[in-house]
Amino acid sequence: MPLLVMKFGGTSVADLSRIENAAKKVQQEVERGYDVIVIVSAMSGKTNEMVGWVESTSKLYDAREYDAVVSSGENVTAGLMALRLQEMGVPARSWQGWQVPINTTSVHGSARFIDIPRANIEAKFAEGFKVAVVAGFQGVSAEGRITTLGRGGSDTTAVAFAAAFGAERCDIYTDVDGVYTTDPRICRKARKMEKIAFEEMLELASLGAKVLQTRSVELAMRYKVRLRVLSSFEDTDETSGTLVCDEDEIMESKVVSGVAYSRDEAKMTLLKVEDRPGVAAAIFGSLADAGVNVDMIVQNISEQDDPSDKRAHTDMTFSLPTNQVDRAKQAIDEATAAGKFVYSSLVTDTDVAKVSVVGIGMRSQVGVAAKMFAALAAENVNIKVITTSEIKISVLIDRKYMELAVQALHDTFELDQA
Repeated sequence: MPLLVMKFGGTSVADLSRIENAAKKVQQEVERGYDVIVIVSAMSGKTNEMVGWVESTSKLYDAREYDAVVSSGENVTAGLMALRLQEMGVPARSWQGWQVPINTTSVHGSARFIDIPRANIEAKFAEGFKVAVVAGFQGVSAEGRITTLGRGGSDTTAVAFAAAFGAERCDIYTDVDGVYTTDPRICRKARKMEKIAFEEMLELASLGAKVLQTRSVELAMRYKVRLRVLSSFEDTDETSGTLVCDEDEIMESKVVSGVAYSRDEAKMTLLKVEDRPGVAAAIFGSLADAGVNVDMIVQNISEQDDPSDKRAHTDMTFSLPTNQVDRAKQAIDEATAAGKFVYSSLVTDTDVAKVSVVGIGMRSQVGVAAKMFAALAAENVNIKVITTSEIKISVLIDRKYMELAVQALHDTFELDQA
């Protein structure tokens, strides 16, 4: 039988009525002739509740026990979904990660897949079961301990199963009806896309779009798993939602496909760093060791304030999440105390946002950056930092102008038009 993977997020299974609604969607696919692997998240809010329990019980908790606790939410949902399907006359059973088994590394809290053997689930399909309901977000280590995959891990679980079982498609059911050209809450003209290329979706996800977890898109792109994003709360058919697919399936791409933003950004600048080989490695190696997630990096020549100082100096600017600023300052202080590098002063701006335009059409089109910068200039939005890649242009701007910038860029590139 053809196989389909269906994933339901926390809001889609938030209570018993929503589990029943999700089960009806699974039943429809079974009636269309599919065997179905359903991946479920914990009910909305339950994982956060359990994380709170762990942290209240033990500040310096054992990561193995943390995984044992927080993975239990998905087990509850899987069991309830299987029961509901059975009540509807659909042959189904639930699977926990260790039962499949979903073999992962032993890095608790952020494990990665090793392999997903097909034999156990396929044997049940051969017996007449039509649905395997699998608890997402979890696996089992070589030591036999429960592991978790990190936030958004159920999306990644769904894509991994689709790849392992050669599924026709992986449907991600969520609380939105597809992928939009930008956030509809900011721009009323935002348009739902019928198709988007893996590369574009990966960039949008990494730049702040919350529709899909970045790791799941990376995995889908690597194994060519066709993803479909659609709503749990609307009637759907085979044309619903947004298809995330290979670039070859899209006949003609717009130059820019979407505008993404990240609100909680900060900018840090190290002034008058000695310009010598290895200084960048010393700075960003220290930040990496401290777990600071650096994004945009710009280096430029410092002004020479002291004529007697003949050494070359550079200014180093980088962006990072606002909540990691204190950690970054501590890492820089410790590195300079250890003699790894020297600088004159540190300037921090915690009131910036990142706005990006993304599109595979940029590869063959000139003038995109000029058009973007002109649109921002027309709205009197000053650019602080610029970075580019083959299909992306990102800028840091004052946070108060973020929504204005998103709307202006959406209009400039006519993203409301199909």
